[in-house]
Amino acid sequence: MHNMRVVVAGGAGFLGSHLCDALLERGDAVVCVDNYVTGSPDNVAHLVGRPGFELTKQDITESFVVEGDVDAVMNLASPASPKDYYELPIETLDVGSIGTRNLLELARVNDARFFMASTSEVYGDPAVHPQTEDYWGNVNPIGKRSMYDEAKRFSEALTFAYHRKHDVAIRVVRIFNTYGPRMQPDDGRVVSNFITQALRGEPLTIYGDGQQTRSFCYVADEIRGFLALLDSDETGPINIGNPGEFTMLELAELVTELTGNDAGIVFEPLPSDDPKQRKPDISQAAEKLGWEPSIELREGLTRTIEFFRTALAL
Repeated sequence: MHNMRVVVAGGAGFLGSHLCDALLERGDAVVCVDNYVTGSPDNVAHLVGRPGFELTKQDITESFVVEGDVDAVMNLASPASPKDYYELPIETLDVGSIGTRNLLELARVNDARFFMASTSEVYGDPAVHPQTEDYWGNVNPIGKRSMYDEAKRFSEALTFAYHRKHDVAIRVVRIFNTYGPRMQPDDGRVVSNFITQALRGEPLTIYGDGQQTRSFCYVADEIRGFLALLDSDETGPINIGNPGEFTMLELAELVTELTGNDAGIVFEPLPSDDPKQRKPDISQAAEKLGWEPSIELREGLTRTIEFFRTALAL
């Protein structure tokens, strides 16, 4: 599957930019498409001018074409942090519906593989733990965060409709809490929140009692999983995440230790529809893709903290 020409929508975002790096490194050509609403050209500035890399500012909810052959289309375009999709609810729904359809059409007319980056949020506040791919989820369709959950659920449904109706070769991944360099310091995700607060010497903010859990996957592991799925014959959906499960209190304590912050912790009310637990069952990824994560939380946080020190000049 190497030496492909791959369109990466959302390629200037956190995950998208790391994906562009990995594709180029293995010999693929990349057309990076982004409108910079939540992504940043800074994330791919080091790739500009590199052979095989093209950068296009484009809103995928508007009609567009890509000149030349396309072997794969990878859809990572969407606001993905609560802060962003709360501010951009309509845009989030549009990119999950109109944008996804435009990209599916691009894949269809080019007879290209289509890779859909979905999310563990399709499981909602899960009543099954850990979450397996055959679990249908527990989502509030009109809740405060429904714009993201339902946009991704619709994207999955649309992707499978194109597969069944038009025989488009699809790959669907469900992403669990990924972290690492190039996250936005103010994106509202728990890892970036904690690290930013700790490096500034502020108390870490925990919502609720801190006993809710998440499973955190370092970005390099996540991208390896993406490529393993892209290159496989599996349609998915397949969970790609780290099954190590931590409470928010445990995460805060680890960030405090690694940064040397002594400002303590403050507690705020838990937002509505916030999942109480989240942990992927990665049996399918291990069995079908030969993939599992290799970077433990302590190591990944250490790398991420160093990135934030530089980014924040602290």
